[in-house]
Amino acid sequence: MVAPILGRYAERYGASGFQVGLLFATFSLAQFVFSPILGRLSDRIGRKPVILISLCGTAIGSFITGAAGALWVLFLGRAIDGASGASVSVAQGAITDIAPPEQRAKLLGMLGAAFGAGFVLGPAVGGLAALGGSHVPFYVASAIAAINAIAAWIRLPETHVDRTVKKSVDVKPRVLTPIMIRFAAIGFISTAAFSGFEATFSLFGGERFNLTEGSAAVVFLCVGVLLVIVQGVLIGPLTASLGSARLFTYGQIGCAAGLAVLATAQQWVVLGVALALLAIGQGLASPSITTLVVDAAGEQRRGEALGYQQSANALARIVGPAFAGLLFDRISTGTPYAVGAVFSVIAAVLFLTRGRVKNQ
Repeated sequence: MVAPILGRYAERYGASGFQVGLLFATFSLAQFVFSPILGRLSDRIGRKPVILISLCGTAIGSFITGAAGALWVLFLGRAIDGASGASVSVAQGAITDIAPPEQRAKLLGMLGAAFGAGFVLGPAVGGLAALGGSHVPFYVASAIAAINAIAAWIRLPETHVDRTVKKSVDVKPRVLTPIMIRFAAIGFISTAAFSGFEATFSLFGGERFNLTEGSAAVVFLCVGVLLVIVQGVLIGPLTASLGSARLFTYGQIGCAAGLAVLATAQQWVVLGVALALLAIGQGLASPSITTLVVDAAGEQRRGEALGYQQSANALARIVGPAFAGLLFDRISTGTPYAVGAVFSVIAAVLFLTRGRVKNQ
């Protein structure tokens, strides 16, 4: 809801372009720091309390942003919102607590589809709310988060029933095992490639295809809808047939192909093919790597493991857009996608060679 209007909103408080970029980065930086913390906390006290705390934090952060009277207050609000948004890993942990192994990818895909639907519908709701004033979308977001907190308090069961963490160092499982570090690196590289596309596509579309802000938003809407379809409908049966490992590999190959085609696209049909490959590839890869992390993590440390994975993804959403923007400015319009294609290939190679890494 707030992402499309945050930059213009910050300009009212004297923010420069660089400061707007820092404002967005603050959210991801807070996610990077707090994702493993909230994941570890959910392993100890349960998923429900952490989700409730996070929803309340989102409500508070959004309200502070809407009520801001100075630029530093905006940064405070985004930091609180980002720290609260780090609970994505906790929600994933709650799903994997109750899902049998063969259903994990399907249910994680549905969660990803729910987030995708939010990204599709959110900007429209935020735009309508902004008709009542620039502050209103933030108050609406705060109210929605508060209502969700009340609904979760009433309806959400505790999924992590066995929260016993053994005291003995000998039996306490490590989370940052070599294979988990490998998965975090893979997630960082693949997410950096995709987030670089998200950050620069409107600029690319403007130069190559004369896209306006409105038409670029329509393109993102189509990509979002395709992501929702892949994650919400296709990931379950495909995982049952092929397995998460193959799907992640195929997803990275799809991302690499889509980015490579996008780098050279000059015609609309080529652009459509590139975006379809990219959306399908991302839709396959994202829930698959999450499922693999869950399968590799110890049962008592599942939330913490997912937290570290989300932390790596959050860091990628800081580095990826900045690096892609630098490539766009300094080299050429297609360079961010060519480099992103290379990143996707590297992620696939790191994944395919994971058998050499011991999970210890």
